[in-house]
Amino acid sequence: MHTSAPPVPRQVERPLPPARDPLPGATHTRTRWRRVLGFEIDALNSVQFSNHTGYPHWKGQVLNSNELQELYEGLKLNSVNKYDYVLTGYTRDKSFLASVVDIVRELKRQNSGLVYVCDPVMGDKWNGEGSMYVPEDLLPVYKEKVVPVADIITPNQFEAELLSGRKIHSQEEALAVMDVLHAMGPDTVVITSSDLPSPRGSDYLIALGSQRIRNPDGSVVTERIRMEMYKVDAVFVGTGDLFAAMLLAWTHKHPNNLKVACEKTLSAMHHVLQRTIACAKAQAGGGLKPSPAQLELRMVQSKKDIENPEIVVQAAVL
Repeated sequence: MHTSAPPVPRQVERPLPPARDPLPGATHTRTRWRRVLGFEIDALNSVQFSNHTGYPHWKGQVLNSNELQELYEGLKLNSVNKYDYVLTGYTRDKSFLASVVDIVRELKRQNSGLVYVCDPVMGDKWNGEGSMYVPEDLLPVYKEKVVPVADIITPNQFEAELLSGRKIHSQEEALAVMDVLHAMGPDTVVITSSDLPSPRGSDYLIALGSQRIRNPDGSVVTERIRMEMYKVDAVFVGTGDLFAAMLLAWTHKHPNNLKVACEKTLSAMHHVLQRTIACAKAQAGGGLKPSPAQLELRMVQSKKDIENPEIVVQAAVL
C-alpha cells in the first residue's frame, strides 16, 4: 500500500477515451490496475519504501514538497502537465500534501473538467478503536485544503469521522457525515468500510456512498447507496488503493451512476480478496496464519476480474 511506482508515463495499448492523470502518492496497486483499465498515467511518489508497512520492517524515504515540485516542474517544462484526473493517496509529509493542492488548483485552471479523487489515508479502526498511522498534522491540511478541492473522496469510517468532526453510530449518522463532507466540497463521497451492523449478520461489512448530481437547470439531486460485502478474516494492505483506483476508472465510464461504479469496484475487490486468501492459506499450509508476503493482493491473477468483474455485490438505493 505504501510502496510507490516509478514516475514514468506509460501508454496503454487498449485505451478508453483518452484520460491521463498524475498520482501523487502513487502505489503499485493504484498504477498497475488503472493501466489495465485503460488510463495513461504519470506516477509521482509520496514515499519510496522497500515494501509496504504491513511488514515488520521497511526502509526508504518520505518525499517533501520541494521534491514533488521538482518532479512537477519537469512535466511542465515538457508541456505534458495536461490531465483529466488526479488521484492521491498515502502521504506522510504535510508540506507535500499542501503542494498537491497547489498543483491540483493549477491543473484545474488549465482544465475545468479535471476530476480530483482523494483517498484521505490517515488511519483506521481496530477492535472498535480508531487510530492514525500518519502524522496528526496532516489532518488539518486535509480538512482545510485538500477536501475542498476534491471532487471524489474515499474515506473509511474513521477517516470520515476525523474529517467531519462527528462520530458514526448508525446509518443515519453516516448519511449526515456525508452531507458534512459534501458541504466541504466533494460531490461524491464513499465511506469504503464501516463497523455498522449489517442485517445479513456479522460476516458482512457495510459501505455507503453519496453523489450529488447537478442538472442543467441548476438543480441538484443526491443519490445515496448502501453496499454489503462479505468479510475476509485477514489483514490486507492495499485494498484502499485498489478501491480508489477502480472507483476512478468506473466513475469515468459511469459518471452519473455511482451505484454501477461501486458495484463494479466492490465486486472486483471481492474476487481479488477471495483469490488472495485462498492462495495465502494454501501457501501457509497446516492451518497456519498467512504472513504479510503471502497476503500480498493477487492482482495479476485477477486481471480478468478487474477488467470485467462479475457483479456479486449489489448496491441498494436509499
